[in-house]
Amino acid sequence: MDSSGSDFSAERYFATQPPPPSLDEDIARVRTFIRHQLQAGRKVVLVTSGGTTVPLELNVVRFLDNFSAGTRGATSAEYFLKAGYAVIFMHRQFSLQPFSRHYSHSTHPFLDFLEIDPSGSNNIQITVTPSERDQLLEVLTAYKEVHRLGTMHTLNFVTVNDYLWLLRAVSKELSVLGRNALFYLAAAVSDFFLPRQKMSEHKIQSGKGSLHIEMDQVPKILKPLVDEWTREGFIVSFKLETDPALLIPKARTALETYGHQVVIGNDLHRRKFEVVFVSPREPCSSGKTNDAESTFVETWIRIDLAKDPKKEIEEDIVQELVNRHHSWIQQSKQS
Repeated sequence: MDSSGSDFSAERYFATQPPPPSLDEDIARVRTFIRHQLQAGRKVVLVTSGGTTVPLELNVVRFLDNFSAGTRGATSAEYFLKAGYAVIFMHRQFSLQPFSRHYSHSTHPFLDFLEIDPSGSNNIQITVTPSERDQLLEVLTAYKEVHRLGTMHTLNFVTVNDYLWLLRAVSKELSVLGRNALFYLAAAVSDFFLPRQKMSEHKIQSGKGSLHIEMDQVPKILKPLVDEWTREGFIVSFKLETDPALLIPKARTALETYGHQVVIGNDLHRRKFEVVFVSPREPCSSGKTNDAESTFVETWIRIDLAKDPKKEIEEDIVQELVNRHHSWIQQSKQS
């Protein structure tokens, strides 16, 4: 499957690819949610989570998938809520979500720790296995409090097209918050897509030998996000690599190219216990730096899962970002 090398700008993309049918309704609800948080004086974080699909037909049977269970996004959203943020959780349909993530159907099935207590023919009760009660109570209490306060709003996407349209629209709505908006872009977004104009209407037929599909590159969305859609937002992107030697250089290149605040680097095999924050160094009083290396700062976050197997690195990631976001807001007040 070959890439055509076409360079779809964001402007060209949105001019030629149709929005998802529910976009207007979704954004109306987002607008109401943001208005509520403004009145309450809360900061808002957009957390994107999970992978995107690339349909190969208009009547979709086959598609390419950027796999992600959404663990980092769903886990981080809980810690942002705990830190007092309101969360817009934009996730791949059926990927992990905050709170319910603790009871995955495959690793921690909810039904396995429910028991039937037949205390009478007309009074059957469902109880929780004693060993699970404390954790369930903790999760359920946090979940109910979030709903009481109205501090989480969920959106879902499936295709990369859904994702791009939603990201643009939500970002523009969040711009009213100025520096009180934080963007935590943890979704695994496809690098290539098949424009609608190139798709087969019906199922691609087999039996014709090899399949050749020419795809276009997904536009680089960070640039218009930073420059146009939400100029004062605190923007955090992620970089996942399998070669550790590429991690920091590629994170630096992203910061130079897009001009946002933080890239969080993940090595595929170490991402559950080690990440690196790469960010621009604050300029000295002269406004000059001595060399290219000093232009950036790397901050490593590591946890020891041998000592604390239940520790989640997202707790420390979010705390670091909360501190940085607070400093970002204070800078604007002092200038």
